Amino acid sequence: MAEYGPEKKITIAHISDIHVGSNHFVSNLLNRAIIEINELEPDIVLVSGDLTNEGFRQEYSAVSAYLENLKCERVLVIPGNHDSRNVGYVHFEDLFGSRNSAVHLPGVTIVALDSSQPDLNEGRLGRQNYRWMVEKFSEPHDFKIVALHHHLLPLPGTGRERNIIEDAGDFLELMVNQGVDLALSGHKHVPHTWRFEDFYVSNAGTVSSLRVRGYARPCYGIIEIDPDLCSIKRKYPFGESVDVVSFATVREKKPHNPEGHPDRLVK
Repeated sequence: MAEYGPEKKITIAHISDIHVGSNHFVSNLLNRAIIEINELEPDIVLVSGDLTNEGFRQEYSAVSAYLENLKCERVLVIPGNHDSRNVGYVHFEDLFGSRNSAVHLPGVTIVALDSSQPDLNEGRLGRQNYRWMVEKFSEPHDFKIVALHHHLLPLPGTGRERNIIEDAGDFLELMVNQGVDLALSGHKHVPHTWRFEDFYVSNAGTVSSLRVRGYARPCYGIIEIDPDLCSIKRKYPFGESVDVVSFATVREKKPHNPEGHPDRLVK
């Protein structure tokens, strides 16, 4: 058994930016993705925000009906900026519960945080969520995953950067210090994976909207974590699966030492 990480293979299906209610929403794409995910039989399905287009109650009711077709026992849902429009976060809480949540699987901890702000496209986590995240990462040997809607790093092919979370610098430093292994997000409808310091940041595309840039196509992510390797794949509904990146799950996790960072401004 590995000193760090899961004891057996764990599969996560990551869908984002559904946008029910938009003129660009295509129900066939979402239905097909749900069928494919059910066939995959993942351990958890992560839905990382923008379920709706305007946060209206009827849009929430519609997307909830779609997601009820998922056969996975663990479906982790967080809101996006579109979901927090028009006081839509109250409907989110009625249907999906808390806007922040955590899931513990054997050797893997997933902490999902609400980065949305009412009626704003810009994202923010706020320091009040930092301590909560740290408390949820109580098992130091776990493979640690952070999920949020907004992206943490600028994405290629998206033009001028406007909607990265406002406190991205502080939060990225916190994740480095906490030994996070993987961050999952959505928002820009552009799939891309960065390596940052000693962990990976993987952004999902939209699963069911045709509001895409350039030659991008609707897609979703599949993350497979076993005792030795984490693999990230991109799956296109009705189409092929593409290997994106693989990296070792067992790595040296150095203890947090604030005094060892000469650039650190806040202790």
